[in-house]
Amino acid sequence: MRNKVLTAIAALVLFAAATDRQPVAVEFRIPKGWPQPSYDFANNPLTQEGIALGRKLFYDPILSADSIVSCSSCHLSYTAFTHVDHAVSHGIRDRIGTRNSPALMNLAWGRSFMWDGAVNHLDMQALAPISHPDEMGEDFSHVIQKLQRTERYPELFRRAFGDEAITGERMLKALSQFELTLISAYSKYDRVKAGAEVFTQQEAKGYALFLAHCNTCHHEPLFTTGEFANNGLRVDTIYNDLGRMKVTGVPTDSLHFKVPTLRNVEFSFPYMHDGRFKSLRHVLDHYVEGLSPSPTLAAELSNSNSLTKDDRTDLIAFLLTLSDRDFCFDPEHGYPKE
Repeated sequence: MRNKVLTAIAALVLFAAATDRQPVAVEFRIPKGWPQPSYDFANNPLTQEGIALGRKLFYDPILSADSIVSCSSCHLSYTAFTHVDHAVSHGIRDRIGTRNSPALMNLAWGRSFMWDGAVNHLDMQALAPISHPDEMGEDFSHVIQKLQRTERYPELFRRAFGDEAITGERMLKALSQFELTLISAYSKYDRVKAGAEVFTQQEAKGYALFLAHCNTCHHEPLFTTGEFANNGLRVDTIYNDLGRMKVTGVPTDSLHFKVPTLRNVEFSFPYMHDGRFKSLRHVLDHYVEGLSPSPTLAAELSNSNSLTKDDRTDLIAFLLTLSDRDFCFDPEHGYPKE
């Protein structure tokens, strides 16, 4: 009897210790030579438990109205956290969105989000797809209620935040914590810059062309400035999408869309805000032969029509050096086992 009592006491002690355990801090490591992140980690410090919770939420269709669509439905880890099987996002009940899903990586350096910059903080970004009627189509308060009714989530929130309270702020911060870990900085390009590899002759030619024609908007090392530009696309006849002007109401923002990163561009097709181009060759052909004149056309595109077909081939060879397979196939980014 005494042994049973002692065993029970020991179990209670272990449970109390586990309950009182503080979340384990995770250091955010900035790749060498990269700028300081824009994200304020002081308001949402990374922890193992917070990241694990965010990962669980990212892959859980409970966030959608029909419990079928999750964040990962449009942001697949092995395709640079975007979708490749259709031009624009598909949502609940086979509804079709209006824009191509952006690839998710290096979000700590982002200052605005969505193709039109409608969201200016990562912690708020998930609200847009969750509440969009053609994406996840759910009421945010109802999402919280559903999480509160589960057996698993109260304990996961306690581990991440110290108690079982499930709030919208905590849910969004947990999602951010997971997304902040999606850092792609280990491609061949990065290894070349570190002196561990060298470009082939064709890749080197492509890199020189990139610096001459592309680097202003797709600036190293993030391969985006995070700004918005009119890159000469004709207005699509289906969505009549005017881009950032829908947010700002400023006519000079007409047809301005966010400059996407070129990292992992091999995996993140189709391209452009409406997914109109299926291949990198089509994209480059557009810049050389297909620019639509407009008062708001980016001035940087004035010399792009000088690229020959061989130049375009060399440029693609360089762009393929931005592929980071370790990032895309990292098991720590994939569907959680628990």
